[in-house]
Amino acid sequence: MSEGQKFQLGTIGALSLSVVSSVSIVICNKALISTLGFTFATTLTSWHLLVTFCSLHVALWMKMFEHKPFDPRAVMGFGILNGISIGLLNLSLGFNSVGFYQMTKLAIIPCTVLLETLFFRKKFSRKIQFSLTILLLGVGIATVTDLQLNMLGSVLSLLAVITTCVAQIMTNTIQKKFKVSSTQLLYQSCPYQAITLFVTGPFLDGLLTNQNVFAFKYTSQVVFFIVLSCLISVSVNFSTFLVIGKTSPVTYQVLGHLKTCLVLAFGYVLLKDPFNWRNILGIMVAVIGMVVYSYFCSIETQQKASETSTQLPQMKESEKDPLIAVENGSGVLSDGGGVQKTAAPVWNSNKDFQA
Repeated sequence: MSEGQKFQLGTIGALSLSVVSSVSIVICNKALISTLGFTFATTLTSWHLLVTFCSLHVALWMKMFEHKPFDPRAVMGFGILNGISIGLLNLSLGFNSVGFYQMTKLAIIPCTVLLETLFFRKKFSRKIQFSLTILLLGVGIATVTDLQLNMLGSVLSLLAVITTCVAQIMTNTIQKKFKVSSTQLLYQSCPYQAITLFVTGPFLDGLLTNQNVFAFKYTSQVVFFIVLSCLISVSVNFSTFLVIGKTSPVTYQVLGHLKTCLVLAFGYVLLKDPFNWRNILGIMVAVIGMVVYSYFCSIETQQKASETSTQLPQMKESEKDPLIAVENGSGVLSDGGGVQKTAAPVWNSNKDFQA
């Protein structure tokens, strides 16, 4: 099996794990919040991250992956930013209508595209933009009902969108810049995310629910679903970093909207949630957008691979001709001690952060 085939299998596995684990945790949390009345979402998320870190620490002790320390300031900033983005999304849901909150989530894709275009010079073809438009239209039809606006809710939503986009772009760029795996990045950033939410969670949940998480009556059923949710979250957190690392922040958001459609469908089938023609039409349009997006991404990936394979022989040929090599800025220099060094092109910029 070639490296390309292994990479594709790994990507498919990561996408599948992300979908299954995310839909499972939504169903579990829905039972916990709606049925059992445990409405402390931010605090629950801090517990998720704490359990994830403990699980990864056990995995490290069992030598299932290698610990690779890197820039501590980058890890701390990334972890805290991730925690803040989760808290802002919860606040956005609390201070806005459900419809406006869904619009906030839809805005993450165009915002991510805009940021990657402006700051990373990443190009998105017209075909990709068209497929994303179809996807967003479909999810909007299926999920957006009312759009009640208020100043505080709008500001919180704007901050939630920006922090979420930056955090997901950083997830991709940090893995590539420091050459760390998704597991290594998650292990090092998890404590900062958990501490951020563990400190602010009870306050935010109290603000949104007017209840105290520590005064809640924890029955055996509630504890069971909390433990189950925390265990599933290990897979959710791991697959999130894995998908963004193997694909891109935009693809992860597309996958997120697929999960939304699946949750709507599962809610109707399993929980008998209300379902109407708008939900059906929106899901169908969104699925079409996802299929078109996947098709165009696959075509563009194949084109890039073929271009790379055709450029390699040309580069090797140019290395044999000193004149061509000098013109390309890769001439061979001597340091005076008999050791030859390759001169880097003078126009070559640092592209470590390019997604």
